[in-house]
This record gives sequence, structure tokens and C-alpha cells, in this order.
Amino acid sequence: MTPEEFTEVVRDGNATALSRLGSSKSLYADTDGEMEAESVLAAAATAEHHAAETYAAWADDADGDLAAAFAATADEERDHYETVAGELDAHDPGEMPAIHSYLRGLDGDVERLGGFVGRTLAAEKSKEQVTGFFVGDADPETARLFRGMGEDLDAQLERATDRLAAECGEEEGCWERAEDAAAGAIQAAYDEYTERLESMGVNPKPVC
Repeated sequence: MTPEEFTEVVRDGNATALSRLGSSKSLYADTDGEMEAESVLAAAATAEHHAAETYAAWADDADGDLAAAFAATADEERDHYETVAGELDAHDPGEMPAIHSYLRGLDGDVERLGGFVGRTLAAEKSKEQVTGFFVGDADPETARLFRGMGEDLDAQLERATDRLAAECGEEEGCWERAEDAAAGAIQAAYDEYTERLESMGVNPKPVC
């Protein structure tokens, strides 16, 4: 399997969850219904903080090129956090998102790389929503900031899948383990999205 094929398998296998994570309801859930600029920034900063912590911990637990890949991603996420937090008067990172609780429970290089892919695909959806929010809020500068972060995710996805290809080669069972971990990460994010909306009395499924 190629890196590109793996990404498409994960996208296709989790299409419904990713679609709903890319809806405006996802941002509503992340902000507990407070769809104001400050709340959106605070939620985004919290997500970036915990992502940096996840990847830094993985880097400390890995060796060689894999450690370098995780460390580079941790640095990017830390930069993202500092940038977003800099838009706020102050920021105290909130509760760890469910996806990072899941990721930090993964053992094994292949499983972590799979989780890395899943988290990146979910984060893409989040960045799209935050960017769209600030476009709609007539704040093109902040929208541009998040659009740039979204572009960083492209490099992260390539980094993760390239390392997976190096780890797995043609070993099918290896790719399957990574796919399961990726799906688990996306499902963790989707379950939290569903639970938050239902707690606010909002139907998490689109109304047709």
C-alpha cells in the first residue's frame, strides 16, 4: 500500500464521522455553544496545546527518524498554540480532548503513526470550520492565520504516511493495524462531538 492509498482508505472508511466533524455543529460543540471569536480561539488554542504535548511525549519515547518526525510535529503544534494564544488576553489550556486521551493510550510505532494520520484528518476538518468562522466574522487576518495552520497539516500528513510506509512496507497486517488506530482516533473525536451536542439538546446528525 502507498501512503496516498492509506490516506484514502482512512478517509473513505470514516467518511461519515469526518463529514460531521467538518460541519458547523462541530465548532458549536467545541465552544459549548458559545460561537464568539474569543471562545473559538480558546477552543483552538486548547486543541493545539494538547497536540503539542502528545507529539512531544511520543518523540521522547521514539528513536531516529520517527522521533524526529514526532518532534517536528510537536514544534509545529507548539508554534500554533503560541500563535493562537497570542490572540487572547490570556489562555489556560482546558480539558484534554478525547482524541488526545485516545492517542496517548496507543502503544507501538505503527499504532501511533496510524493515530497521527487519524488526528490529522480530524484536525483538517476543525481548521476548515475555524477558518470559515473568521471569514464569516469579517476577520480575514485571523482566517488567514488558521488557513496557514491547515496547510501545515498537509506536511504533517505526508510526514506520518511516509514514516508508515517505512515501517510497514508491503506487510498488509501492519497497514491494517495503522488503519484501526486511525479510525479509533477519528471515532474518539466523533464520540466527543456527539456527546457534547446531545448534552446541549442538539441533534448531532444533519437534518435532511
